Amino acid sequence: MQKENYNKDNRQWFKDAKFGMMIHFGLYSLLAGEWKGKRTDVIAEWAQSCFQIPIKEYEKLMTAFNPIFFDADEWCDLALSAGMKYIVVTTKHHEGFALFDSKVDDYNVMHTPFKRDIIKELSVACRKKGLKFGIYYSQELDWHEEHGGGYTETFETGQGKPWTNTWDFPNTKKNFEICFRKKIVPQVTELLTGYGDIDLIWFDTPQDITKEQSVELYNLVKKYQPNCLINSRIGNGMGDYGSSGDNDTDAEGNGMLFEVPATLNDTWGYKAYDQNWKNAETIIKIKEELNGRGINYLLNVGPDALGRIPAPSQDILREVGKKQR
Repeated sequence: MQKENYNKDNRQWFKDAKFGMMIHFGLYSLLAGEWKGKRTDVIAEWAQSCFQIPIKEYEKLMTAFNPIFFDADEWCDLALSAGMKYIVVTTKHHEGFALFDSKVDDYNVMHTPFKRDIIKELSVACRKKGLKFGIYYSQELDWHEEHGGGYTETFETGQGKPWTNTWDFPNTKKNFEICFRKKIVPQVTELLTGYGDIDLIWFDTPQDITKEQSVELYNLVKKYQPNCLINSRIGNGMGDYGSSGDNDTDAEGNGMLFEVPATLNDTWGYKAYDQNWKNAETIIKIKEELNGRGINYLLNVGPDALGRIPAPSQDILREVGKKQR
């Protein structure tokens, strides 16, 4: 951890926050866990990998992406009603599709029927309502890119599916440096320079990213957003605070800034048939246990294809807020 880059204000807001909302939203929200009559047995945002959907097929989802009921203010109000202090939203997940107006790559929300910059609208709403604004960016794994990083083998943490896109590019010898220069660095720069103050950046899945690449990304963030906190999933021992494994509520922070990312049901992206919801009492119990160990609880919601946070998620979070008042 790069403790020398901390400043008092950075550390204090994060320590005081204790509770945040993570939002997984993307083209996978349209699939809702299903593809050609089959249901995925893994987390819904891994659908492209699970079903090994060719890029040309998966890109067709762009023509249907039109979350007409997305309302940044409503999402923020829900977080506030639960007592949450910050939001972390997926700007680009492993599928490679961006929810912001990227000039680097046309594979983004502005080239869908929706044609609105979701990240811009959320950044404005967070500032208006006093929430800290955080962004998720998959800095290595990108199934839309031939050299999109990640191992070609399967791993338990990858739900037994290929980390990288081997179905479109079976004979490619991966060179992540190509993707890193072509897409990753330029898009992260866009996010750092076009969306006002970013309080936190949440990187993910550092598999074969090099130490030099992690350092470069870290320094890039600090160049444009010196007060932005960076999580440990940037890779190679870098980062300003620790992110545990998914749903690892037994994690120990060991006195450092630390956070546990977790789900309300059993998926991050929207899966229509996953109704295994934790109740408000369970959420409060976990939160209190984590907070008692000095650890933040980052609890996820997965909006559906219309941009609606599922009713059970809303009911649970509002009940959490009521019971804590």
